[in-house]
Amino acid sequence: MEAVLIHLRGAIERGEYAIGDKLPSEAELCRRLDVSRPVLREALRALQAMGLTQSRTGKGTFVIASSVEDPTFGDFTASDLLEVRRHVEIPVAGYAALRRGPENLDHLAHLLERMERETDTTAWVAMDTLFHLAVAEAAQNPVFRRVIEEIRDALARQSAFLNELGGRREQSNREHRAIVEALADGSEHDAVEAMSHHLDRVESTLTDIVRPPRTDSSTEGGPEA
Repeated sequence: MEAVLIHLRGAIERGEYAIGDKLPSEAELCRRLDVSRPVLREALRALQAMGLTQSRTGKGTFVIASSVEDPTFGDFTASDLLEVRRHVEIPVAGYAALRRGPENLDHLAHLLERMERETDTTAWVAMDTLFHLAVAEAAQNPVFRRVIEEIRDALARQSAFLNELGGRREQSNREHRAIVEALADGSEHDAVEAMSHHLDRVESTLTDIVRPPRTDSSTEGGPEA
């Protein structure tokens, strides 16, 4: 999927598909690139999340930008989402360390164990959003949970994007464990540091993904077998 994405993204950024152009049909792209339809559709979804294309029901996929600037997850751009997450989830982690009860720790530990065993990305992403909701619940302020609920769909889309293109799952599990350990220790400082580190890694992975890919012989002619 990454090879298909790099190829299509490169074609758009080189101007082979200009803004307003319609991409070839899925059947045609599958034939040209010699890939299955599920793999192609993953790549097309990633192009749309990057803000390069837009899918129009019954009409196809159209190019709407010539370069990646700020991926969009649902109703929110990545930069807007991360800004809010930093202002909400970092202090929330601190409050959670001070206010969490035994039931909160049990719930988080159970979620973490399931996430560390999970191999299906879709199931893991669903638990990822539940994890961040559970941290907000541990802060014992219903407004915090409501805020996370409001951005839950965007968080799930971002999580799926980072896992498909950035291989974040195992690293994220380790970062989540550090957060839970800080909450269990009741350390506001460590919880704030752990959540800050987690969001720093999210941002750096996003930056790596949206950075223009290097053009070489494997991307000029299509994905390698």
